Amino acid sequence: MDAYKTAESGGEKGATAQQVVLFADVSGSTRLYEALGDARAFAAIDRCLTLLRHATATFHGRVVKTIGDEIMAVFPSVLSGVQAACAMQSEVEAAAAPHAAVRLAVRIGLHHGPVLLQDGDVFGDTVNVAARLTELANAGQILSSADTVQALPPLLRTSTRALALLPLKGKTADIRVVEVLWQEGEDATLLVGRTHARPLAACQLRLQYQGHQQVLDAAVGQLVLGRDAQAGFVVQDRRASRLHATIELRRDKFVFIDQSSNGSYITFDGEAELQLRREEIVLRGSGVICLGHALAQDAATAIHFSCADA
Repeated sequence: MDAYKTAESGGEKGATAQQVVLFADVSGSTRLYEALGDARAFAAIDRCLTLLRHATATFHGRVVKTIGDEIMAVFPSVLSGVQAACAMQSEVEAAAAPHAAVRLAVRIGLHHGPVLLQDGDVFGDTVNVAARLTELANAGQILSSADTVQALPPLLRTSTRALALLPLKGKTADIRVVEVLWQEGEDATLLVGRTHARPLAACQLRLQYQGHQQVLDAAVGQLVLGRDAQAGFVVQDRRASRLHATIELRRDKFVFIDQSSNGSYITFDGEAELQLRREEIVLRGSGVICLGHALAQDAATAIHFSCADA
């Protein structure tokens, strides 16, 4: 705590301390200004930033500065930083108007390590990594590093999910990125399909939904599905969450990741339907995906998929 108090009071010039650096970036602000006009959009974003500041103070953090629609904050421990990040997402989610044309969301990145304290500001590699993680995050997502998450209590580590080794600009070595699952504390389980590898160039997944088609491959390796306009693949169905699920290419496999309230239903051709809730599964062959309901309830809103080897 002593190092944190030094930072809070402005810090001795040139002093260093171990801290958690968090960036929270308000996503969707550009579209909000277009939809509401300057005055109303500014007020909405300011309310969002107020929620972020409140969550920071609640968990013993300090807002270092506000940069446009983004705040930078520091925390004395990994636990307090992660708790604040989860509270930020929950409060912004709860404050969103249910039928708003444009909804604000937050992208959060946090990293723990040594920082340089100077005139109330913080500098160093830890700050740079936290900022890069924020750039990688999707709206409504919290990203951290594996090393940072290891400092959490064992029970809370079960509410995280390892993603992959990813390159960060300015870093010579890749960093293992971990997602903090803030909506619920359930484990995300990987249901593994086949294990043999394919050449990356051969990896292709085709999605079809009500006349719309999307292809994922080595060039486009991640896609968010949901009913929100910010999703990369929009499904017009109130049973689907705003950011319902993500499909991402991991090595030679496409992994479907449910992050919804109502769950996802996947049927591989010739097999029984599977229900996922906060779980992952490797997509193989061909079949259908339903967001928030079983196929038998509404086949018209099903997403048809096929892998390159189908």
